Amino acid sequence: MWSSWSDLGRVLLVGTLAYVALVVILRISGKRTLSKLNAFDLVVTVALGSTLATVLLSKDVSLAEGVLALALLITLQYVITWLSVRSERIQEIVKAEPTLLVHRGRFLETAMRGQRITREEILAALRASGVADPHDAAAVVLETDGTVSVVPTSAAGAADAAPDGAEPDAEHERMGVLAAVDRPRA
Repeated sequence: MWSSWSDLGRVLLVGTLAYVALVVILRISGKRTLSKLNAFDLVVTVALGSTLATVLLSKDVSLAEGVLALALLITLQYVITWLSVRSERIQEIVKAEPTLLVHRGRFLETAMRGQRITREEILAALRASGVADPHDAAAVVLETDGTVSVVPTSAAGAADAAPDGAEPDAEHERMGVLAAVDRPRA
């Protein structure tokens, strides 16, 4: 089951110290470090958890090596996010664009195939948002962090959408319906 009391003591001591080090480094780096605004942020968060677990459970990794690895991940994440705020090119590399999946109740099959999202998954997201009928959704958007946002018809303005029956073009996707997602709901 376990090999010795010293192994348990090591986990307690190293675990506590690694945890304190992680909290201090995270406080220094700011709230943005653990946000999950896009896939890159999620990868960093998972990598931090994996690194902490390795430091806790592997005798082959010293506390100093583990703290350095945590600090390195957080520093790299800080640098990438700092650069992405200042450079559109870096932002394009790191962050994906949201994808419109449903427009005024119509499923956009090409977008769904491109994002590997099924009709059933969208229907589940609609139900989770309290929208029973796809026609009651002005838009369903796959966000950059992988979540699905639903904009009910009542929350979207008519001026933000393509004309009835028209397929939304790239401009409508970026400027029109997607802008409705950001607008505060009444």
